[in-house]
Amino acid sequence: MSLTDLTIAAARDALRAGEVTAAELTEAHLTAIEGAGALNAFVHHTPDVAREQARAADARIKAGDAPDMCGIPIGVKDLFCTKGVASQAGSRILEGFLPEYESTITEQLFTSGAVMLGKLNMDEFAMGSSNETSVYGNAVNPWKAGNSDANLTPGGSSGGSAAAVAARLCLGALGTDTGGSIRQPAAFTGITGIKPTYGRCSRWGVVAFASSLDQAGPMTRTVRDSAIMLRAMSGHDPRDSTSADLPVPDFEAMLTGDIRGKVIGIPREYRMDGMPAEIEALWQQGTDMLRDAGAEIRDISLPHTKYALPTYYVIAPAEASSNLARYDGVRFGHRASLSQGDGITEMYEKTRAEGFGDEVQRRVMVGTYVLSAGFYDAYYNRARRVRTLIKRDFETVFADGIDAILTPATPSSAFELGAMADADPIQMYLNDVFTVTVNLAGLPGIAVPTGQDAKGLPMGLQLIGRPWEEGALMDVAQCLEARAGFVAQPSKWW
Repeated sequence: MSLTDLTIAAARDALRAGEVTAAELTEAHLTAIEGAGALNAFVHHTPDVAREQARAADARIKAGDAPDMCGIPIGVKDLFCTKGVASQAGSRILEGFLPEYESTITEQLFTSGAVMLGKLNMDEFAMGSSNETSVYGNAVNPWKAGNSDANLTPGGSSGGSAAAVAARLCLGALGTDTGGSIRQPAAFTGITGIKPTYGRCSRWGVVAFASSLDQAGPMTRTVRDSAIMLRAMSGHDPRDSTSADLPVPDFEAMLTGDIRGKVIGIPREYRMDGMPAEIEALWQQGTDMLRDAGAEIRDISLPHTKYALPTYYVIAPAEASSNLARYDGVRFGHRASLSQGDGITEMYEKTRAEGFGDEVQRRVMVGTYVLSAGFYDAYYNRARRVRTLIKRDFETVFADGIDAILTPATPSSAFELGAMADADPIQMYLNDVFTVTVNLAGLPGIAVPTGQDAKGLPMGLQLIGRPWEEGALMDVAQCLEARAGFVAQPSKWW
C-alpha cells in the first residue's frame, strides 16, 4: 500500500509504531501534489512549512508526545487565515493578503502536530456549488464518468478540499459549510464530510460568508478519520462569541458500530419531484442497511422544508453583503488603479468591481436589496421567521424520539464543469436542496459515500443528528459506511 493510501487512523498508528516517519509521509504527499496539477486542487503550496512541521512532529513522536493528528499531512481550504501564507478566499480582492495571525482551527491542528501541505482551491468567498467561481480557475474532480474524458465538478465551495482528499493528495482537509459546502463535494467525490453543530468549531480567522450559517469541518476518507480530525478542531474559543463553551468528547471512542434500537427518521418532504431514480434507489438501500443493522425506521415530516432554499438565499446573501463591505481597497488586498480626479467613492466602486467575481457581486446585490429599507420586513424578517419554523420542525422530531435523519446528500452525481454556465443561477442553487436545512437549524450533518451511479460516479447519503451529538451521529454514519462497503477510487488520469 502506498503511503498516500493510508487513512488518518492507519497513519497515526504507523507513526506511533515507528513504521513510517512524518517526514516520509509528508514527502510522499508532496510528490503526489506535484504530479496532480491538472486537478488544480492546491493553489498555494507550502512544502517548506510542511517539512518543518513534519520534523517537529517526528521529534514529538520520538519523545512519546504524539496527539492523534501529530504528523498527519492535511490541506487547508483557502478560507482559513494562515500566518504568513496567502489567504485569498478564492478571490482577486484579497490578492497579496498574508495574514499576521493564525485561525483558531489551524492553530489547534498545528498545535496537535498536523502538517500543512498547502492551501486548497474553493469557490470565491465560498459562494458556489461547483468550484467554478474561483480566481484560481476550476478545481477538477478526480473521477471520470464512464468512458468520458470530460472534466467534472468536485462540488463546492470546498471543491479543492474534496478533490485533494479523493485523489490521495492529503490524508484530510479542512472545509467550511454554509449551505452544504462540505457535504455536497464529499458526496461528489466519494469521501466523508461532516458539518458539526453551529458553534462546535471556532469561526475566528475564517473569512466570513454568512456568519450565522458558516461552520468549519473535516473532510476525510472515512468516518473514523473525521472523528479524529474533528476532535482536534473543536473547542471553545473566547475570541468567537458564537463558540460554544462545551466539553469536547472523544468522538472516535464513541464509534461502537452498534446502532440497535436507534430510531432513524425518513422525511417525506425530501422525496422531491424529478428526483433521479438512482438517488431514490440509493436512499432506499441506505434505509434498508440501517434497518438490517437493528435500527428502527420511522417516517417523519419536516413540513417547512419546501421553504428552505428561498429562506437560505435571502439570509445568506444578506449576511454576505454585510460581511463583504469591509473589502474596499483601503486597508488590504486588491486596490484598483485610479484616474485623475477619482475620489474615495470611485476607488470603492472600481476596486469591488475588479475584485469580486460575478457570483459574489450577484449575492451582494441580492443581500443589499433584501436589507434595504423598503424590503427588510418583506424579505429578510420573513425569512428569519421561516428559519425559526424550520428549526422547530427538527426539534419536534427529535423530541419525538428520532436519533438521526437519513436523506440524500445531493440531487445528482457530479456534473460536467461548464454544464451550468448558461443556466439560470437558481438551477445551480438547487444543488443545495438537501443540505441547507441543516445550516438553517444549526445541526450536525454528515455525508457518507454509499454507492455509484450507472456511470461509475460516487453518490452519498446524508445523516442529520441532534445538536451537540456529533459522536452519536458519526456512530450511525460508520454503521452505514460499513454496510455500504464503498471502496471505489478514481482511476488516476491526471
